[in-house]
Amino acid sequence: MLVTVNGTRLWFDVDGPALVPDGPGMRERPTVILLHGGPGSFDHSYLKPDFSRLAEVAQVVYLDMRDHGRSDRGNPAEWTFDRAGDDIPPFCEALGITKPIVYGHSLGGFVALAYATRHPNHPGGLICDSTCARFDAKRLIENIRRLGGDDVAATAERVYLGDGEVTAEAWTRCWKLFGPWVPLAEEKSRIVMNIELNALGIKLMSTFDVSKQLGRITCPTLVCVGRLDPGTDVIAAREIFAGLKPGIGRLEILEGAGHFAWKDVPDRYWPILQGFITSVKSGSEDPKLSPESCAGA
Repeated sequence: MLVTVNGTRLWFDVDGPALVPDGPGMRERPTVILLHGGPGSFDHSYLKPDFSRLAEVAQVVYLDMRDHGRSDRGNPAEWTFDRAGDDIPPFCEALGITKPIVYGHSLGGFVALAYATRHPNHPGGLICDSTCARFDAKRLIENIRRLGGDDVAATAERVYLGDGEVTAEAWTRCWKLFGPWVPLAEEKSRIVMNIELNALGIKLMSTFDVSKQLGRITCPTLVCVGRLDPGTDVIAAREIFAGLKPGIGRLEILEGAGHFAWKDVPDRYWPILQGFITSVKSGSEDPKLSPESCAGA
């Protein structure tokens, strides 16, 4: 489905109802909007079918961000995190969604944080998964060096700090270090890529920094990260959590998980997300950090 927002058409899909029968009436369920990774190299498809699990407790909206996937293409030089984040409020208005819980994975988390800091009264909740408020390419490269050695680190350096020119074989060696499970040929074949945006977007990532604006966020916020994720690591997750207003943040560090934690530790991942979503909707969320929420941190 397509909807026109801020001069472009955004593609979206939906799992689960917003209203369900409940005795003599209809009960409203929360709506979760999923923002995928990138830039240009992913769309909503890698979140399927796994994130249909959230339809047990919420309506789930898969959104291809502007210039990604099946959404319309614009001038890639004009794409920014702020513009993508600014699409969320009018997108919700067009669909009649109020107080969404916005989930951002990886680059989608950059957009979710840009949105939440620029529109602090709009979200009902925020989930920041394997992402950061300030992209640190040098730390990513050193994490890759620790895991894979100098040759693989050199590939990461060319991608994130250089001209981006690497062979598919070299990038695959680097990409496999992002977790026990990463999307490979089968998952990649489903994605509608925007290669031109990918090159420009990676350069844009190096300037991304909303760390000083995190205090503007007012809604309950779940920050989760895999212990083994070298790209958006535990340090980045702690920085997001530390920048939030006291009492609204919750930090979950998942042992044995990488950049795609729902694949690596599904038995722990889904109860965390579902519990957060239902508690935010009911108003019972107590997101304060506890020893249990960051076990082994």
